[in-house]
Amino acid sequence: MTQVRKVDIQNFRAIRSLTWCPSPGFNCLIGAGDSGKSTIVDAIDLCLGARRNVSLGDTDFHKLDVAHPVRIEVTIGSLPDALKDLDTYGHYLRGLDQATGLIEDEPRQGLETVLTLRLAVNSDLEPQWSLVSQRAAAMGLERNLAWKDRQLIAPARLGTYASANLTWTRGSVLNRLSEERPSLGEELARAARDARASFGAQASPQLADALQIVARTAADLGVDVGGNTQALLDSHSVSISDGAIALHGADGVPLRVLGTGSSRLLVAGLQRASAHQAPAVLVDEIEFGLEPHRLTRLLGALGSKANPPPLQVFMTTHSPVVVRELSGQQIALVRPDAAGGHHVKRVGNGDEVQATLRRDPEAFLAKSIIVCEGASEVGLVRGLDDYWTSLNGKSMLAAGTAYVDVGGGDPDRCYIRGRVLADLGYRVLVFVDADKLPTANQVEAYLATGATHLAWRPGRALEDELFLSLPDVAVDALLRRAVDLVGEDLVDEHIRTQTGGQVTLGDIRGQRQLQVAYPLHIRQSLGLVSRNRRNSWFKSVTKFEGIGYDIVGPHLQQSEAGFVELVNSLYWWAHAP
Repeated sequence: MTQVRKVDIQNFRAIRSLTWCPSPGFNCLIGAGDSGKSTIVDAIDLCLGARRNVSLGDTDFHKLDVAHPVRIEVTIGSLPDALKDLDTYGHYLRGLDQATGLIEDEPRQGLETVLTLRLAVNSDLEPQWSLVSQRAAAMGLERNLAWKDRQLIAPARLGTYASANLTWTRGSVLNRLSEERPSLGEELARAARDARASFGAQASPQLADALQIVARTAADLGVDVGGNTQALLDSHSVSISDGAIALHGADGVPLRVLGTGSSRLLVAGLQRASAHQAPAVLVDEIEFGLEPHRLTRLLGALGSKANPPPLQVFMTTHSPVVVRELSGQQIALVRPDAAGGHHVKRVGNGDEVQATLRRDPEAFLAKSIIVCEGASEVGLVRGLDDYWTSLNGKSMLAAGTAYVDVGGGDPDRCYIRGRVLADLGYRVLVFVDADKLPTANQVEAYLATGATHLAWRPGRALEDELFLSLPDVAVDALLRRAVDLVGEDLVDEHIRTQTGGQVTLGDIRGQRQLQVAYPLHIRQSLGLVSRNRRNSWFKSVTKFEGIGYDIVGPHLQQSEAGFVELVNSLYWWAHAP
């Protein structure tokens, strides 16, 4: 089974230049919208597909610049004997160093023997397919793959029209399942004749008046129609070929009328069954038409959990379900680079990557990521974002920002996770408490990536900042929310314990009824007691989301200046161009 070893794209749609060496198994392309994921899949399809022509337009040129031709080169390895035949392709065989991705124009020991197929499109929009070889060009030689060999390497495409593979048409997956072919020419021809005759027996009596008029008119004009005319099916309209043979269910209903998701699922399974014939499968937006559980099944049908992989798969997705189901080695990020080109980078199987894939797969589909120390920070940011959006309609989520929950504990984990994501090319902000200091070298290594971080003031956790920085009316609201969430008795017990029995919840309420402001020591005590390890008042995404929306957001401008600056910096970072 042939394998795509290298893809080079120049001036095609969203991509000015790209060089990529895919893996032999799953290649799930992710990235921001318009990053070029679908362009890569289409480029492989156009270059390797078994087609004699293709319709292209000016919009297929990068930025509509037809002065720079489209060049797509796909190098294939693991060649069958037919493609290594020296008499046919000897001048075009090349050598690939799989470790470096470098190609030498002539094969030699230690290199994999490969062929490179090129699709070139100039301003005349005429596609030209050819094999790439410098030594053949020097000899004035040029050729394409033979048609039978193009069919041998052509990838299968699962798309909106996956149901086309459920008939025995040329190139369909059914024709790849086995060497069997229907030899029913005489029977099909007889069926067509019987259909015409049967139709005529039924239709002629119903069209008798029209037929009489035709016969009379023909006789008057001297046109010999051989006597009476008949209403029969046109012979050209009822010619039945092998392509008319389709799969049907037990009830006689054609399987091609299955829903989009079901068609994709069935064809994917058949594609795997015919893996000895199909070198690759292409799927754009694999989640289309499938519920999460069936999407997971489709990935399995394509061999996502198999080792070694039965198929080489090229797919795109915007689905966190897909990201969660695959490993980091199966996922690749597509991004533009500083030089104006594109690059594809494999996510990898590091522990921090895998932890994020499982817990926060949405992060890999975003442009910017806020790495939060725990659920509290995630909830607060989400609640503030909802509040800000209700005021001005500018959502951090809409700006492409996602949140990662590291799970609390050691703050070093935030910086380690942030560094891994920043190295992958994401724009990252680490958001942590300051009651526990991270290791200095972890912070330095993270900041060396160019990413940034945000921490509360020294010695403070999130709850400390809230109780120390919000205005009195907001602290009142925090206490009421705590009573609603964990009960008055528990809140009172915590306050008594923290203050050594000197202050009760009733005392605080009494002072507030007299319009007495919260003294500093009470604010400090409430911050500490609210984050009690065993019975914290607010520690969850949902609880802090409500606090961010109902309390912090509405009272932010009346809060302490340093706190306001820190919170606003979250907003401006997420919305920075």
